[in-house]
Amino acid sequence: MSTVARTPGGEVAAFRDVSKSYGRVRAVNGLDLVLRPGETVALLGPNGAGKSSSLDLLLGLRDPDRGSVSLFGGSPRAAVAAGRVGAMLQSGGLMADVKVRELVTFACAVHPRGHRVDRVLSDAGITELAERRVDKLSGGQEQRVRFALAIAGANDLIVLDEPTTGMDVSVRQAFWASMRAQAAEGRTVLFATHYLEEADSIADRVLVLHRGRLIADGTSAEIKAKAGARRIGFELHPEDGAFEEAVLRALPGTVGLDVTGQPGGVRTVRIRSTDADAGVAGLYRAGLYPRGLEVTSLGLEQAFLTITGEKDAQDDALEESTR
Repeated sequence: MSTVARTPGGEVAAFRDVSKSYGRVRAVNGLDLVLRPGETVALLGPNGAGKSSSLDLLLGLRDPDRGSVSLFGGSPRAAVAAGRVGAMLQSGGLMADVKVRELVTFACAVHPRGHRVDRVLSDAGITELAERRVDKLSGGQEQRVRFALAIAGANDLIVLDEPTTGMDVSVRQAFWASMRAQAAEGRTVLFATHYLEEADSIADRVLVLHRGRLIADGTSAEIKAKAGARRIGFELHPEDGAFEEAVLRALPGTVGLDVTGQPGGVRTVRIRSTDADAGVAGLYRAGLYPRGLEVTSLGLEQAFLTITGEKDAQDDALEESTR
């Protein structure tokens, strides 16, 4: 097993009061963030949240307008030049008219700490594609080749921007198995994704960006708890009490309601509640008798939507008050 070089102070990367604008658009806004050795970190946020811009700053592809970004105690460009960082980005194409093996061989040769080509092909799950021309690959296969280029050498940090886009389910599973192996060797893995189930199952730590600011930072369980709500689900049959949507919305803690089914028939009810215990008690006090009652924590996707939605409402209210 390879060893990963450590950084004094235990910092892999640090953003300190970092901002970046493009014209009137503030893509990154006062970002403070530290990554530690051995973490697998998911970077989440709606479109326009600043995820790709933050990765560009981290890799030294752009400079901040304000604040500082460091990698392994030095500049991002120095860390990249030293072969300490591997990256798989959405932008940029692959060389055409070459075979996959030729491209990976080149990447291994120019990396300051390059691996053996056959090892990289195997780790990326593309051994069977080695003799195929790059311009004959599917979108998902191209993604796997980009991953191979990102792990062509003994990097200490691997940065992935929407890495599994275009991959089918089985290939995505194999990809994340490869990433777990990288993390098991002590590398730090940072990935931006729209697949929230990946963040939930893969990441040790989840970061949520919103309008260029970090609004949540913790484990998946902590992010779910931050949303401050649970889900109450049940069925109501006609004989279980008179159905009135207003009654359900008035239950203690209710912040969201979804009802399916036809009038006069069975209704399936899902309530998002900040006080599930009081909400369930309120059902019975209202003379309702729910069937198949379940109280569960929000999934990461629902928690993400709740946190970003609340932040949108706060920002909109602030903008309105300053007009």
